[in-house]
Amino acid sequence: MNERITIDTPDGSFGAYVARPAATPAPIVVVLQEIFGINADLRETCDRLAAQGYIAVCPDLFWRLEPNVQLTDKSDAEWTKATALYKAFDIDKGVDDIAATLAAARALPGATGKAGVMGFCMGGLLTFLAATRASPDAAVAYYGGGTEKHIDAFKTLACPLMMHLGEADEYISADARASIARAAEGNPLVHLFTYPGQKHAFGRWNGVHFDAQAAAQANDRTRAFFAQHLK
Repeated sequence: MNERITIDTPDGSFGAYVARPAATPAPIVVVLQEIFGINADLRETCDRLAAQGYIAVCPDLFWRLEPNVQLTDKSDAEWTKATALYKAFDIDKGVDDIAATLAAARALPGATGKAGVMGFCMGGLLTFLAATRASPDAAVAYYGGGTEKHIDAFKTLACPLMMHLGEADEYISADARASIARAAEGNPLVHLFTYPGQKHAFGRWNGVHFDAQAAAQANDRTRAFFAQHLK
């Protein structure tokens, strides 16, 4: 079962896609978008989480720029628009919106109060930052672009964090991955996995770089991680 909800903030209101499990009470997973908005890929991710027993909530993080963006990675025009939106996006405001989403999600009927965050690409970076500022109970970041620019935030990490990185990622260089690994080294809250030969967005359903084997491995790790920390 899925629905749309509205989340109110001091800056205005924005929508979120919600997929509900067959049985409640259930923990929450807040799902954070790539640069393509709440598209079919993100809705499928939410629906799969609901099938695993979570209330999945995907907030419209581009609402200040353009509400209800739904793009794919299949055309140059969509890439151009998505890139422009990303360049105009205010990351700090985005983290504020994630905190508001977590608060609203924890108050949903049938929610246990336990809430994780997971995100992809732009959403992966936002997941990492939310784990240091927004008080989720656990967080999973898939190929968070730009994370290496914020590595000081590892010092204020406040919840268990899992990170998935492709070793052939065209947007996250080997040097960037090494910086992230060094910053995370020795932190018992961080579980970092890399995937040989995998490009950016290897876990994007039906995406141009989707790899079923690597995605399944990452998603199995994510499933066990959330089961440990949220259920």
